[in-house]
Amino acid sequence: MMRGRVNLCADRIWGTALAALLAFAPLLLGSRFQLGLMSQMCAMAVFALSYNLLLGQTGMLSFGHAVYAGLGGFAVVHLLRAMETGAFTLPVAMLPLAGGLASAAFAALIGHPTTRRGGTPFAMISLAIGELVHAAAAMLPEWFGGEGGLTADRTAGPALFRGMEAVFSLGPDTNIYYLTAFWTVASAIAMRALGRTPLLMLANAVRDNPQRVAFVGQNPHLVRYGMLVLAAFFAGIAGALWALNFEIASVDGLGMERSAIVLLAVVVGGSGFFLGPVLGAVVVTLFSVALSRYTGAWQLYLGLAFAATVLFAPHGLAGAVHGLARRIAGKGAAAVVRGSGWGAVGTLALALGLCWAVELAYAAVHAQAEAASPASPMHWMLDPSAAGAWAGAACLSLGGAACLAYRRTRSSAAQGARDG
Repeated sequence: MMRGRVNLCADRIWGTALAALLAFAPLLLGSRFQLGLMSQMCAMAVFALSYNLLLGQTGMLSFGHAVYAGLGGFAVVHLLRAMETGAFTLPVAMLPLAGGLASAAFAALIGHPTTRRGGTPFAMISLAIGELVHAAAAMLPEWFGGEGGLTADRTAGPALFRGMEAVFSLGPDTNIYYLTAFWTVASAIAMRALGRTPLLMLANAVRDNPQRVAFVGQNPHLVRYGMLVLAAFFAGIAGALWALNFEIASVDGLGMERSAIVLLAVVVGGSGFFLGPVLGAVVVTLFSVALSRYTGAWQLYLGLAFAATVLFAPHGLAGAVHGLARRIAGKGAAAVVRGSGWGAVGTLALALGLCWAVELAYAAVHAQAEAASPASPMHWMLDPSAAGAWAGAACLSLGGAACLAYRRTRSSAAQGARDG
């Protein structure tokens, strides 16, 4: 009971800190790009949390979760376009709720037969449904806009109530950011509250042992079905937030790539922790939006980060942070720094050396050496024709590997001394 109170207190502290960060972000960020990046992080966080309801809580691996986010976005765009013609008027700030309901309705329609089985059968069925919806959307341009998608104006209707347009308009980037942040916090609170309900406890039981759940009189199929509908609802909210931010919904948002991105976010962040998917969403958004501005090899880096997480941090970044906090609490910060100093230095040096080598190889393949100014002191570092650049990358990588090997040798020697 005491441990539960400690976890609840920690959740409240972290939640308050994140809410404060979201509230004051516009005061700290100095450009429209940074504000837009935060908005994308918020939408991706809701999307990742919704996916974790399936993967982390119910053990349902889905390869078509982007369908629900995409349909939520299209629902919002169609509502905005209808308001542009004067068909009706709705508060635009409440449209994410409409996107969630549209996605939940679609999940309720197709979910009952698709959730009869979990595990690999459900994963394959979700992949088939995702590809089916993506292909059907491309063949229905009047509904989905074809390759160009559908655009809409987020100021077509009143932001909250008619007559308040002068007080609160969704035209400025700051206002749409605050709307996105509000729905992010509200969705996170709702999903956290869902974790304290009997339904989620049953979902955890279905994840761990569906046969035992059936033995005690519960229906695993209905539990999976209910969790799919709830996950689709929150995914629809995320898709609606994307649509309001970009004022467009495209067929690409229904495809396999976005489903793979959210899977990466949950695995990298850690599905066993509530805030793990949020951390993964931040990392994935930084790679796909921020890092892609500087290098064309960002997808390679994201794949390497995913592989490193699976190999060396199987519980995700949140699990690694949690383990580090427990070590610091048990041994003290000084002892942890002394014990992991060589490992940290080696890992950083090896990562920098590999990134340097990747950038040199990318520049060589795509002939981008001349992109940097020859007068720049950093030009030689990215010039694949400079032998010093390759030598520097090799020395940094080998030095990092040597540090890791030295740390491993010391750890083995210390373990042998303790055993002896």
